[in-house]
Amino acid sequence: MDFEALFKEYKEPALHGRYVALQHLEPILERHSRHGKLSVIGRSVQDRAVYAYRIGKGKTKILMWSQMHGNESTTTKALFDFLNYLNGEGKLLLDDFSFLCLPMLNPDGAEVYTRENANGVDLNRDADQRTQPESIALRKAFDDFKPDFCYNLHDQRTIYGVADSGKPATVSFLAPAYNFEREVNEVRYKAMHVISAMNKALQAFIPGQVGRFDDSFNINCVGDTFQFLGVPTILFEAGHFPGDYQREQTRRFIFIALLSGLRHLNENVIVDNEIHDYLNIPQNKINFYDFVYKNIKINYDSNKIIANFALQYKEVLIDNQICFEAYIAKIGALDDCFGHIEYDAHGAEYSDGKNNIPEPEQAANFFLGETEVANGKVLG
Repeated sequence: MDFEALFKEYKEPALHGRYVALQHLEPILERHSRHGKLSVIGRSVQDRAVYAYRIGKGKTKILMWSQMHGNESTTTKALFDFLNYLNGEGKLLLDDFSFLCLPMLNPDGAEVYTRENANGVDLNRDADQRTQPESIALRKAFDDFKPDFCYNLHDQRTIYGVADSGKPATVSFLAPAYNFEREVNEVRYKAMHVISAMNKALQAFIPGQVGRFDDSFNINCVGDTFQFLGVPTILFEAGHFPGDYQREQTRRFIFIALLSGLRHLNENVIVDNEIHDYLNIPQNKINFYDFVYKNIKINYDSNKIIANFALQYKEVLIDNQICFEAYIAKIGALDDCFGHIEYDAHGAEYSDGKNNIPEPEQAANFFLGETEVANGKVLG
């Protein structure tokens, strides 16, 4: 299967960048409604529609939901690329599979680019109590559809690396635990064997850049709850690929993961060592910053010292665009940290036109000797 050619052919052109809100999806959903069943299964806190799109007549049923967190849009883009494939070359799969897709569970959060819904609730911590209308809609979809597999589609921040490898976690997976002991039963094993297949496919494209999330059990998390209820559940996390802050490359890798996992399910091949393949995926570690600046001379209390500091982007919605605003996040040795961009100042002196000392939360605009740094980036 030529994953690259398929992605190029079926990439949804109407979706791009980081800001994806309900108004961007509705025309695409209307177009897809000619091939499947589009319905409104609930309303958000602010009365926006929670859509469900059902397609396929196959025996194996897969429930997929995205943008549970409103500022996590990469998997939403990849989901529509995948639906384009199902309505094109992948039509034969619809004889074997049925899909129920909730492409935007949190439309209020998506509108203002926040993780939480309009009540300030993280929907992925509301699975047990189901205090929010969006949580109720998801659980009803689960109960009514009775899926054989669940795909929980998310983004992850640029802070995650693959263990201590110095490589970013461009894609991460998790087969959530179903109990506090984190035991592996038949249900969880099914999720693990699909993840193993997806990881194998992705290693051809992003070797060493696939991570595995910690599997501590939390019944308030949706994936843990659905695994507890006996349905194999897979957490997808779309992370950072070098230079890809719009997540257009990562979108491609999620598309590849979806196709390769589906092919594995269709072939119904289970290999005994797949649990070991899954457990051998390195765990994610929070050890990345967007920028790391090293060997900076700082005039501190009349003493000149050499220091390092790290910068992180804040994602800010301005005029329907996501702007990346860099700020100083950490100052110190940073021996256990990596930067997506690293810069050695070779002892150049720091100045910022103020107190000439880098401070946490300070905007990343300064000089290193004669070299200007604006919004974290070296100019010239």
